[in-house]
Amino acid sequence: MQIKNFKVDQSLKELTSHRTVVMPVACYETEIAHNINGKIPLHWHEEIQFVLIKKGEAMFQINEEKRMVSEGDGIFINSGCLHLAEDVSGDCIYICLNVSPHFMLPQELFTSNIYPYIQATNLPYIYMNAYDQWGKNILDSMIKIKSLIQHKPPFYEVDISSQLTFIWQQLIMNGFQLEYDRTEVEKNRRMKEMLNWIHLHYVEKVPLNDIARAGQLSSSECCRYFKRILKTTPISYLINYRIQKSLILLQDPESNVTEVAFKVGFNSTSYFISKFRKSMDITPSAYKKERQAK
Repeated sequence: MQIKNFKVDQSLKELTSHRTVVMPVACYETEIAHNINGKIPLHWHEEIQFVLIKKGEAMFQINEEKRMVSEGDGIFINSGCLHLAEDVSGDCIYICLNVSPHFMLPQELFTSNIYPYIQATNLPYIYMNAYDQWGKNILDSMIKIKSLIQHKPPFYEVDISSQLTFIWQQLIMNGFQLEYDRTEVEKNRRMKEMLNWIHLHYVEKVPLNDIARAGQLSSSECCRYFKRILKTTPISYLINYRIQKSLILLQDPESNVTEVAFKVGFNSTSYFISKFRKSMDITPSAYKKERQAK
């Protein structure tokens, strides 16, 4: 099922429930352009994620790194990593498999065969090339899991569990050298704290000093964090976040542009319109009319 209104909490943790009725597993097909934001916005979740590009091409950012993923290939995104996805080809469709790390293998094997990998700071993602046999095996298993969830044949839950075990085996058999860098862990924590503060206070006046204080950083170091990790400034991120929040409000038939502008933290309608047009390539009023026509 396509998730069009992508919901996250103040810390950017995704609120979507990634599970079937009985299992902490979700597998669905997503067309990036159909998301309310026109992309998959920055977020994170405890589940590990496997993505298979079914059509087109997408750019994924995972923590500080960006990686293009081509049609037929895929990417593994580790637990707790900030990530987003943007449609590069204009028609990108991908299959997404989200699984609780605790469900990948029997609990007795979690400590030795799962935990070290989801804690490793040098494995925010792994590219899965369909030309590599192990990568192809994982991608094929994803398709099987999607079919099992869709058709629910007898004992399909057992089959899914078997496929997940096989996927994890294929992933870790490559012998990755695992690293644990406390500095990276702390950096990730500080970044989430600053984002959380912005998301709690975006409708207010937001001074740079307050954002920095949330991450226990100086203003200059705060700016370096945003530039290095998110490739933007704290204030630019704030403005973009306000615009993303305005998209939902603009779809309300009773709303108007001025009201929406003030509700999401802009103190000038003209400034809101200018920033909205720059970000979305359309004015707020035109966006509102376009959405109501659908």
